[in-house]
Amino acid sequence: MTASGTEARHPASAGLHARTGDEVLRILLDAQVAALGALRPALPAIERAADAAAGALRQGGKLGYAGAGSSGLMALADCLELAGTFGIAPERTPMMFAGGAGALLHLTGSVEDDPELALADLDRSGLGRGDVLLCLSASGRTPYALAICTAAQERGVTVVGLTNVADSALLRIADIPVLIETGAEVVSGSTRMGAATAQKVALNMLSVLVAIRLGHVHDGYMVNVVADNIKLVDRAARIVAAVAGVGRDVAEEALSRTGGVVKPAILVARGATPEEAEAQLTENGGLLAPLI
Repeated sequence: MTASGTEARHPASAGLHARTGDEVLRILLDAQVAALGALRPALPAIERAADAAAGALRQGGKLGYAGAGSSGLMALADCLELAGTFGIAPERTPMMFAGGAGALLHLTGSVEDDPELALADLDRSGLGRGDVLLCLSASGRTPYALAICTAAQERGVTVVGLTNVADSALLRIADIPVLIETGAEVVSGSTRMGAATAQKVALNMLSVLVAIRLGHVHDGYMVNVVADNIKLVDRAARIVAAVAGVGRDVAEEALSRTGGVVKPAILVARGATPEEAEAQLTENGGLLAPLI
């Protein structure tokens, strides 16, 4: 059988071991850049996935992530950022990673073949009807991923399947299939390279669009940021000053009146009371644009 997809031979891989360091690095960089080109045909599907995810979160539901190995790491990286960057509570974004926390220090291949482990992880996630699951598998045939997707759908979860191989099982199963066809890797089968790079960028775009739909991004500012360190406290003050069009002192005073919460602080800086700001945001679904 001829290898295909990420297992195929990359045309630049022949003699790779004998090339100079500079040549190897250039080949690897070119392959990474080329992998990103596979995202453009996937944009409509990524938008559909983002709209579904935003809809679930807006209704009080959950946005889950699932994956094994390199794909799971890409999913985990995006999942972990949602709380700090966009203020989405971690319990609303459960992560299902094959092997759990222990596998983060030592990746083991066997866990991705265990459907029972997948079902146990899904049970712990609490995902149910009306929720959305982002499931990643570079090959589109990882047993852990497929088991979670099938069981999640039986529970009424909308499954988004992100994979790098056409005609794969994950694409056939998913409610919203997202094909990012990156092709052969320079190191054959090493999907931590081009495939994972494209998956991470897809998730970057998807989660930012989700945040925009929820009103957590305004004019490129993360207006729902959780300011829990010195850097982010400073960023929150700069965001309030910029969006409200006020000085730093007014911005800091507004943040003190809202307990450091950015969105209402922007309205307070523009003259609202904290109570009025909260009421206006609630009435407008958390969106700042209609209020400014």
